[in-house]
Amino acid sequence: MPHNILSVITSLVLGIILSVTNLQSVKAVEASTRAEVFKAFGWDFDKTEIQAQKINDGLWVLFGAGGNIAVSIGAQGVLMVDDQFPELMPKIEAAVHDLGGDNIDFVVNTHWHFDHADGNIALGPKGVWLVSQANSRRMMLDPHNINLVGVAYDQAAYPESALPIITFDDHMQFHFNGQKIDLLHFGAAHTTGDTAVVFRGSNAVHLGDVYNNSGYPFIDADNGGGVNGIISFCQSVLDSIDKNTIVVPGHGPVSDYEGLQNYVSIISQARDNILALMNTGATLEEVIAAKPTAQWDDKMGDPIMFIDRAYTSLQKLHISHR
Repeated sequence: MPHNILSVITSLVLGIILSVTNLQSVKAVEASTRAEVFKAFGWDFDKTEIQAQKINDGLWVLFGAGGNIAVSIGAQGVLMVDDQFPELMPKIEAAVHDLGGDNIDFVVNTHWHFDHADGNIALGPKGVWLVSQANSRRMMLDPHNINLVGVAYDQAAYPESALPIITFDDHMQFHFNGQKIDLLHFGAAHTTGDTAVVFRGSNAVHLGDVYNNSGYPFIDADNGGGVNGIISFCQSVLDSIDKNTIVVPGHGPVSDYEGLQNYVSIISQARDNILALMNTGATLEEVIAAKPTAQWDDKMGDPIMFIDRAYTSLQKLHISHR
């Protein structure tokens, strides 16, 4: 979730916090419509331009609205990681053509959230092969409420034509455009169906929203995500790459091994601070008031959504182990 989106949502959350006396379990307000959510996030598809950043020969990152897209282009065709929105697909396809690609052959969804996978609705009916971790496809079968704290979005079930037709549990490989591409899943993190896509020949990885390089991560705690999972998933990716690997986050600028390592350190320390307060019996309101993330807020942005969702995921973990 991008930093500017977090700022919009945070302003809504603050209003709710001022009027809520018991924040032990802050719940989302009535779900907003798709148009309302897009307006709140500042997405205007008519004005959106698709920008391309070259990683190396044959691999690019596209920036538009929603999640970052990785694109592999070569003799065997076009493989994309994530696909944003159907409304933007003509612009995305034009960008791929400008980079030398033809029709899109494969799309890997890093997870099932609308800002990364709604483009399936445009591409699936064209015969594009859609790929995801098994839990992501499972989540696409039914509607789900995404609780962003203070604002919510009811993501509808995907039509059959937009569902992944290839799924995997923990690991699968492509041998495409002259390189091995590993799809890795290390358990529930941002969601229950996250995928890291490692382009071995290009020495690059796309992590989806498990790694947010524009602020604190959003944890979909109501749909199985957890702060512990984000930390362990990122660490497992670090163990699977090297110090020269280019790291593509779900949102924000392209990063590197050190950037991901620092992110893991910040989220781990913030988690430990929140957990220490919880172990004293602190409520969510008391945890927020204690400012457990204060030392990183200047860099990472407003922490309220992160604290709420991290607290919720840790609370659920505690309850499940009683």
